[in-house]
Order: sequence, then structure tokens, then C-alpha cells
Amino acid sequence: MIQGKKFISPGAWFSMIYPNDWNEFEDAEGTFLFYNPEIWNGNFRISAYKDESNNNYAKEVVANELKSNSSSRKVMIGNLTCAYSKEMFQENEEYYTTHWWITGIGNIIFECSFTVRKGETIQPAESIISSIAVRTEGEKYPAEIIPIRLSEIYLINESYEWIVRILKDDFNHAFQGSSSDLPKLQQLVDSGKIGKKKKDEWLAVGITLCVILENEIEGLQWMTLIDGNRECPVLIYADGHRIDPMKLVWSKIKSGEICNIENTYKELLPSNN
Repeated sequence: MIQGKKFISPGAWFSMIYPNDWNEFEDAEGTFLFYNPEIWNGNFRISAYKDESNNNYAKEVVANELKSNSSSRKVMIGNLTCAYSKEMFQENEEYYTTHWWITGIGNIIFECSFTVRKGETIQPAESIISSIAVRTEGEKYPAEIIPIRLSEIYLINESYEWIVRILKDDFNHAFQGSSSDLPKLQQLVDSGKIGKKKKDEWLAVGITLCVILENEIEGLQWMTLIDGNRECPVLIYADGHRIDPMKLVWSKIKSGEICNIENTYKELLPSNN
């Protein structure tokens, strides 16, 4: 089994394994970018496209690429048939090569590229491509915790910024992201500003509670939970204990329970886990 970090795409179309010392970074919409931020040894990009009505989509696209692109050739990476090509370019007096692979499984195709300094190995990219697996639509997969994706990082940031803004605009409160702010969150919860059915807003309160906890307690890490249709950020203690922001506030509001922010926060502290 290939060792590394697991990535499951938004919507859970596919999964792959990438090196432990690489991270995901922002790129164009629909394209996922990975590289080592400490010692750069190439940028790996992957995009996926699906044709719901054609189970031979991948075979047809690869065959068409091999036929229409005279610079491409057929290669096998693991069990995947790929149309491979490359091109060289110069930037700041240094030469680079971008390697391209078009491959796929069933009705999903993948466009992968790996840009490295001229002459450097493409082995990291080949290892990633060989690990690609398509997740069958409608099949029930076990819940998985994977390294946090950019989509969940964006959700955490947007949720926290929304809480900061509403507390400033509607309550004239400055918010520092510390446990001293818990009464301010409680005031928001009790105020009626958030409707009883506003799931996303209540989730933002739960996420903000987790941000406060992360700011004050060492050994916590944000991860992404993939569980059926749920794809969401969760906070993980070093011992594996999981904190699900959805359950902190929204679950209580939905069931008609009273939400005491300070008590909820105390229950999250290490001495209670």
C-alpha cells in the first residue's frame, strides 16, 4: 500500500495518496494543487471531469488524445492507461518541464500535470497517479478522517469572519477569539438573531467555538470528515478524540435544547475527554 496523505475530492468522486511532506494549495477552480512547501520538488495538479451518461468516457478521451496529439504517447502507470506528453519552458533563466497525463476510470477522466526543474524525477507524480481510485456513486463508504482540505479551511475562515462581523455590527463587540469571548457568543445565541432553522449560521457558532479551543489548547488539529454526504471540518486531539462543530450548537438547537456556550466549551477541555 502506498504511504502518504489521503485526499478525497469534494463530492467524493475520487481519492488519491500524496506525499506526507506535501500540502494542498489554492489553484484554479476545479483544479487541486499539491507540493512540498519546504523543499520544492514539483507542482502536481489534478482535475477531474465526469460524463454521467457514458461509462466509456475515460477510454474514449484517452484514445482521442493519443490520436489527435502527435506529441503524446501511451504509458501505463499502475493499472491506468495514460496519454502522456511533456513540454519545456524557461522562467527566470531556469528551465522547467511540465509533464502531462490524461487518464481515467469509467465515466471520469483525470488531467494531471507535474512541473519540475528540467531533468528532475517525475516519480512523485507517478506514485500519486497510480493511487487514484474512483469512488462508486451510491455506494456506502466508511467514514474517513483525512488531512484538512482547502474547502474546509475556507469554511472555517468564512464562519469565523461572519461571527466576528455580526458581533461587531449588531452588538458592538470586539472579538479576539479567546475564552473571554464566550459570553459574547452566548449573547448571540440568546438574541434570536439566528433563526431556529439556520443550520449554516449555527454551524458557524460551533466552528468559532472550536477556533477558540484551538487558540488556547495545544495539540489540536483541524481535519476533514468524509461521511456519506457530509464533508466537514472536525477538530482532533492528539489522542484521536474528535470534536464535531455541527454537534456543539446546531444539534442542540435542532432538538430544542438550551445551548450554554460556556458549559459546552468546558466539556471540550482535555480534562473532560
